[in-house]
Amino acid sequence: MKQILAIHTGGTISMSQDESGEVVQNEQNPIAVQKDNLLDQGIEIVNEEIFNLPSPHMTPERMLQVANRIKKAREQGYDGVVVTHGTDTLEETAYFLDLTLTNDFPVVVTGAMRSSNEIGSDGLYNLLNAAATAASPQAINKGVLVAMNDEIHTARYVTKTHTTNVATFRTPTFGPIGIISKHQPTFFQELIQSEVVDIDSIVENVYLIKAFAGMDGTLFDALDNDKTNGLVIEGLGAGNLPPETLASVQRLVDRNIPIILVSRCLSGVAQDIYAYEGGGIQLEEMGLTFCHGLNGQKARIKLIIALSANKSGEELQRFMSNAIS
Repeated sequence: MKQILAIHTGGTISMSQDESGEVVQNEQNPIAVQKDNLLDQGIEIVNEEIFNLPSPHMTPERMLQVANRIKKAREQGYDGVVVTHGTDTLEETAYFLDLTLTNDFPVVVTGAMRSSNEIGSDGLYNLLNAAATAASPQAINKGVLVAMNDEIHTARYVTKTHTTNVATFRTPTFGPIGIISKHQPTFFQELIQSEVVDIDSIVENVYLIKAFAGMDGTLFDALDNDKTNGLVIEGLGAGNLPPETLASVQRLVDRNIPIILVSRCLSGVAQDIYAYEGGGIQLEEMGLTFCHGLNGQKARIKLIIALSANKSGEELQRFMSNAIS
C-alpha cells in the first residue's frame, strides 16, 4: 500500500456555494476527508490541512512552508505528496516547489474550478488523479507536476488560461507531459533536469510590471528606491519596450537592481531580436536579463528564489536565463 500525503492549502477545491450562490470558505475542508477512494489501487491518501486560504492570499513565505512540509513528508516515509491549492496562484506555488525540491520525490499540485457542492464539481476527481500520479513510479524525476482535467503538466510551463473553464490549465508551446485515464497516469514526455535551490528565507520587494502601448517611465520611477530588490518586466512581443520607458529603466539598472525580461505573449520565448530603440538588443546591452520560456509570474518566483539564495552578478544572470530550470 502506497501512502500519499495530501497537503491542503484551501482554494475553490475546499469551498462551497452558499444559499445565495456565492462561493465561500468552509469551516471544515470537505476535500480533506477523502482517504479511501484509491484503496483498490493500493493507494492510501493521508490528509493534512496546512492552510485554508483563497489562492490570492498565498505568499512566497507560505510557499516555503509548504516546501518544508514536503521535505518532512519525505523523511516520514511517504511515497509522494499532493498539494491542493486555489487555481489563481497555483502555477506560482507549483513552480516555487519545482525550484526548491529535488525531482526524485513525486509532488503533484491540483485544484478545482468548481466548488465542492456545485454540479459537475471537479475537486475530488482531480484529487484522486493527482494522488494516482504521485504514486506512479513514472512521476519520479519529472519535476513538480500539475494534474488537472485528466492532463499532467510540468509546473515549469503550465499556466491558467481561462477564468472559469475546467480546462483552464494549459502548457503553451509544449503541451501536457502526460494524461490520466480512469486514475491511471501515462507519460509521453520527459522533463529536462532543473536546478534546485535550497533557501530558508524569502527576499521581499520583487515586482512584476507589464508593458503596454504608450507606456512611459511612471511605473518604473515608483520603484526607484532602496527597498526594491528586483523587477520582472513582461515586455512586448519578443522582449521590447516603448522608448519612453528607457531612461527610467536605466536608472534602475544604475541602482544594480536585477531586471528580468520576459514576453507578455502566451506562447514563444523572449529573445534579443530587434535593434531599434527599445528593442531587445538595446535592452540586453543596458543590462536586462532575458528569461527564456517563463511567463512573468513564474519569472518573478524564480527571481525571488535566486535572490533568497544570495545569487548575484553573473551567477544570477545565468540562473535566470537558463531555459531548463
